[in-house]
Amino acid sequence: METRLTTLLGSQYPVIQTAMGWIADANLVAATGRAGGFGFLAGAVMSPAEVEAGISAIRAQTEAPFGVNFHMYVPHARQIVDICIAEQVRAVSYSRSPDAATIARFKAAGIVCIPTVGALKHAVKAVELGADALVVQGSEGGGHTGQVATSILLPQVRDAVTVPLAAAGGFRNGAGLVAALSLGADGIAMGTRFLLTRESPVPEHTKAQYLNAVPEQIIVSAALDGLPQRMVLNPQLKSLMSASSVGLLLTAIKNAFAFSKQTGDSPWALLKSGWRMYRAGDDSLATTLMSANAPMLIQEAVVHGRPETGILPSGQVAGLIDNLPAVSELMEQLMEEAGAAMARLHGLRGDGTDSAGSVASAATGDQSD
Repeated sequence: METRLTTLLGSQYPVIQTAMGWIADANLVAATGRAGGFGFLAGAVMSPAEVEAGISAIRAQTEAPFGVNFHMYVPHARQIVDICIAEQVRAVSYSRSPDAATIARFKAAGIVCIPTVGALKHAVKAVELGADALVVQGSEGGGHTGQVATSILLPQVRDAVTVPLAAAGGFRNGAGLVAALSLGADGIAMGTRFLLTRESPVPEHTKAQYLNAVPEQIIVSAALDGLPQRMVLNPQLKSLMSASSVGLLLTAIKNAFAFSKQTGDSPWALLKSGWRMYRAGDDSLATTLMSANAPMLIQEAVVHGRPETGILPSGQVAGLIDNLPAVSELMEQLMEEAGAAMARLHGLRGDGTDSAGSVASAATGDQSD
């Protein structure tokens, strides 16, 4: 299936695996590339040495193109930018836009800039700064998310910008891909669906918590770090939602010291990064102070396998997922479903086209009529 997104990224299918922290490792990214999709390495939660090692590990497993995600406000952001350029990765993703000079460096190196946006104004601003494509995430998406549903946000953004779009938030199968294409997207981006695959490094006990969740249990709350974030409502989240302001601040301070020890960055370096983030106007002071909560509590669940005492960021679509396929199986089934969905739509025209022929032509991208 060829779209503007596959042409830009060099993938076989218009399906992006998003850069979930501590989940989108080298093995998951490589598996996505081998299966025809486009994967992003979760560089935003890695040290420069880990990013370099991850890039090498991906290239040892596949020749497929891939990207790296990064966060401009971590102390070593500039080093990761340099690594991405030196290694000539195909694309970079980010949620908080770097400065125009950094974007210009990527573009001069031929690296695709594809940020994630959750609001119309952010989409327009990102393109003005030089974004080559956008991941447009509706409120159904996991982790930090906006307030507008994908079915509303995507047409809004499509009318405002001309770059290729990948729709995110609520996608898990081929029918969703076809729906996104019909709304003006050039492909889809999925996180939770790739989290729930066999190549995902998330411990099996934690995966089981996702598989047992129902859509009504996957809510949006600002209790974790002051920003709206979609998560599975579990005992830890309930505790945060009922905690006092003082209790939340003490938890954040404890997690900030733990995070600085883990990353090797000094508390002073993290404090300076937080101050830059606050001065940039992206977050309130309270949100900046609480920012260490998310990485430490998410790790508790998705790395250490203790979901009861950690946080489970999740798209609402997890409530519809009940299996753990290999990535190759997921992609094959997704494209078969997309072909079948297009054939059903084609049949609504009543032109007498043979349904079997429609499925075959849809699956191969032969849409000459």
